[in-house]
Amino acid sequence: EHEDEWPLAEILSVKDISGKKLYYVHYIDFNKRLDEWVTPDRLDIKKLQFPKKEAKTPMKNGLPGSRPSSPERDVVRESILYPVALDKRKAESVSLATQVTAHSHRLHVLMFHTILSDSTLWSQDSQDSSDGIPSAPRMTGSLVSDRSHDDIVTRMKNIDCIELGRHRLKPWYFSPYPQELTSLPILYLCEFCLKYLKSLKCLQRHLTKCNLRHPPGNEIYRKGTISFFEIDGRKNKAYSQNLCLLAKCFLDHKTLYYDTDPFLFYVMTEYDSKGFHIVGYFSKEKESTEDYNVACILTLPPYQRRGYGKLLIEFSYELSKVEGKTGTPEKPLSDLGLLSYRSYWSQTILEILMDLKSENGERPQITINEISEITSVKKEDVISTLQYLNLINYYKGQYILTLSEDIVEGHERAMQKRHLRIDPKCLHFTPKDWSKRGKW
Repeated sequence: EHEDEWPLAEILSVKDISGKKLYYVHYIDFNKRLDEWVTPDRLDIKKLQFPKKEAKTPMKNGLPGSRPSSPERDVVRESILYPVALDKRKAESVSLATQVTAHSHRLHVLMFHTILSDSTLWSQDSQDSSDGIPSAPRMTGSLVSDRSHDDIVTRMKNIDCIELGRHRLKPWYFSPYPQELTSLPILYLCEFCLKYLKSLKCLQRHLTKCNLRHPPGNEIYRKGTISFFEIDGRKNKAYSQNLCLLAKCFLDHKTLYYDTDPFLFYVMTEYDSKGFHIVGYFSKEKESTEDYNVACILTLPPYQRRGYGKLLIEFSYELSKVEGKTGTPEKPLSDLGLLSYRSYWSQTILEILMDLKSENGERPQITINEISEITSVKKEDVISTLQYLNLINYYKGQYILTLSEDIVEGHERAMQKRHLRIDPKCLHFTPKDWSKRGKW
């Protein structure tokens, strides 16, 4: 909207509200958090591109041969259209996948895909709690980030709005909350235990019984109003699962499993007279064979662009320093995650390089391994950051690091804006050797 371009897009669903059709669209090559429901006046059907029919599988000597692939950018695989009888009580809309070209107020319809009911995603045997919603998240299956297993329902935002304490959040992505909650205008969450409730009245009743004023687990860091709590995914399973459900609303690139036992969750909070309010978190495996010190990391939208993301990252590396290890975040990183990590790595490494002192009039020297040991940043990430900053040069038979005035000035400006820092003296953390424990 309000743009002159016609980006290619894909229609994932259509629904009818009071006789007016709405189309759910994903803009190709744009982040999924821009996906939205659009009205028919933003559709333009002058140009249509329909999928090429796939040829029948040729048989060679009784064996199937290769099938020709569709030339349509491989964005949506063609599938057979067939009539499906949908229970109107269970599915408000028929889910379609249609590729389109979009204009500021219009979209070009391009291709149909599979028809399915969104009720197929949920198990129907969940027991209701006293609040009228299932007592636990569905335990069947998990969301898989591999697009080859992606289906249309999981590609659509299913929650309109979440109320968490004094904030109302607009989710960016799908999260597998129980299906009966997806039709609500607002989903209410207790900001301390993260339990999800269907109405404000249910939330108010819950708050009279909920004694938590901070995340469950041990407070391992406090400075000023900022605290970090360590939560064991096995000991606090309900909280950990609810945290994953909330986080999935803003993370699209991770798999969501309900087995939280192998994970630790580090929740950052901001304190006031009412309690410790969640700002963001990261999770990590208790035992990682690939030196991962972060599995998922998220700053909630109301707290973004305020330095909390870098604070989470810095805290994860402080834990690695105490453990005597180097660490790296689990891949893939989201677009925002990659920006945050690149910025943190750049500032951390430049801080070390600029503090180096020359001895006997010679240029200061440092090795990649030494940078890695000082920062606990994995060697591969140090090298990629130096290459990203274009600092490595080959001069007279050896590699040297060259800091230009622009790099130095840019770093100084960035550090002046970075007011939030982790104080290692405020960290009270004793690492556990999980390999010696028979059971998590």
